[in-house]
Parts: sequence; C-alpha cells; structure tokens
Amino acid sequence: MAGKYELYSDKAGKFRFRLKAGNGQVIAVSEAYESKASALNGIASVKANADSETDDLT
Repeated sequence: MAGKYELYSDKAGKFRFRLKAGNGQVIAVSEAYESKASALNGIASVKANADSETDDLT
C-alpha cells in the first residue's frame, strides 16, 4: 500500500498535513498554515522535492 498525505485542522483552527507510510506510520508532520490553500501548496512542495539528495551531517 502506498503512503498518503492527510490534510487536517489542528486544535487552533490552522491547517496541517501529515505524511503516512503504507503501514499507517506517521513519517512527517507539517508546520501550521493559515489557509487550506497554503497547506496544499506545502504538500505539492514536498512532492516536488521529495526525491532530493541526503546531506549526512554526522
């Protein structure tokens, strides 16, 4: 099963999204956005940049 993004409103009424793996585990949570459109743009940004290089700072 593929992962998915869940868009939701937090307790403060702001919009957030979380990325869940195929097994249902939450692997990323966004910052709070003032508008739903901004949260959707955040999802689009993650999708566009997800295939990035790893910068190992250890």
